[in-house]
Amino acid sequence: MVKFSRRKINDFYQLFQKILERYQDRIERRRIITLKPEKSSIGNVLISYITKPFLPNITPEQIRSHTQMWECQQMAQTFLDMGYCVDVINFYNDIFIPEKRYDFFIETRWNLQRSAPYLNPDCIKIFHADTAHILFHNAAEAKRLLDLQQRRGVTLAPRRFEQPNHALEHADYAMVLGNEFTVGTYKYANKPIYPISVSTPVTYPWNESKDFDKCRKNFLFFSSGGMVHKGLDLALEAFVEMPDFHLTICGPVDKEDDFVKAYYRELYETENIHTVGWVDVSSDKFQEIADNCIGLVYPSCSEGQSGAVISCLHQGLIPILSYKSGVTVDNFGLILPNCSIPAIKQAVNRISQVSTADLKWMSRQAWEYARANHTQERFAQVYKETIEKIQQNHNSRQSLNPQKLPVGVNRF
Repeated sequence: MVKFSRRKINDFYQLFQKILERYQDRIERRRIITLKPEKSSIGNVLISYITKPFLPNITPEQIRSHTQMWECQQMAQTFLDMGYCVDVINFYNDIFIPEKRYDFFIETRWNLQRSAPYLNPDCIKIFHADTAHILFHNAAEAKRLLDLQQRRGVTLAPRRFEQPNHALEHADYAMVLGNEFTVGTYKYANKPIYPISVSTPVTYPWNESKDFDKCRKNFLFFSSGGMVHKGLDLALEAFVEMPDFHLTICGPVDKEDDFVKAYYRELYETENIHTVGWVDVSSDKFQEIADNCIGLVYPSCSEGQSGAVISCLHQGLIPILSYKSGVTVDNFGLILPNCSIPAIKQAVNRISQVSTADLKWMSRQAWEYARANHTQERFAQVYKETIEKIQQNHNSRQSLNPQKLPVGVNRF
């Protein structure tokens, strides 16, 4: 009888997981979700985004894992409520070819540029931009990795790089998740741009009993993957130099082995730094962590509009952000003049020295701003209004400049 060591069994398991993931990925690349309105259809809409939210076995926890999950559902529901049939494909589906007439094509990455020759001329093509422009996005991460290499003498792998797309060039309009920074990365194309605000998976009641004096030196770093992209390396190096301040880290750090190796001492052997790992924003654990922190430190190099930041604003955390986080702060937080270690230290010190009354006021303002601008209800309202506005504008333009197919041509 052949016996396998625990390590060998683990290797087999890891190999099986990779094979399963590749198989599932191939299925996802070819999946088409078709949704029908309750009444007779008035036309068709294609959304090139993600199909996972529409699968029957999707869990509430998975829907909460990223704002794009619920937002994609709501985008489809908007068109269903308008009376359209909706087809949903993954943005990395590289084999789909339109075979019917579409009134709208909503794109997030690569399919529009490939599908454009097959679309009816009157199709309204909208680029739904959920990041800063990918060229900016990639360049920003590359610069962070280069800076890290020069500071620490280590080369880490990029985690957020993407192949650039030409969705905006092939679109009639753009809807951009973000603020003036994010919109600015798309202005080069001279296309009509409609900014919309990211939603949040969970809202929280105002915590009237929070002890602001007790937590004035406690800060949170909260993000999804891409630790250098999000600026965790900078936050760690800043807090190592501030032993009187505490930093709690919530994010999938353990999935980035090279980052853990480079920052093991800071992550796990530094008394004032507490690495928790990924935390569900709806959990009591996240609520407890937020209640014991005064602010969020988030020196990201590029975002559309950070859902992690919005979740923290809903918890009343005072934001210390990079301008490139895509989130408006107004007077309830600080935008870093640059994302240097001295700038982060100065901002943390500044917040910690604010009076108790002002800390509570800033926290309340952050919470109220999030409640007013970043909820699922607000996203649904603004998205619907924007689609209706685009449709009206497009119809007006078409009436002035009608596009006609040559006589005898009718592909659809």
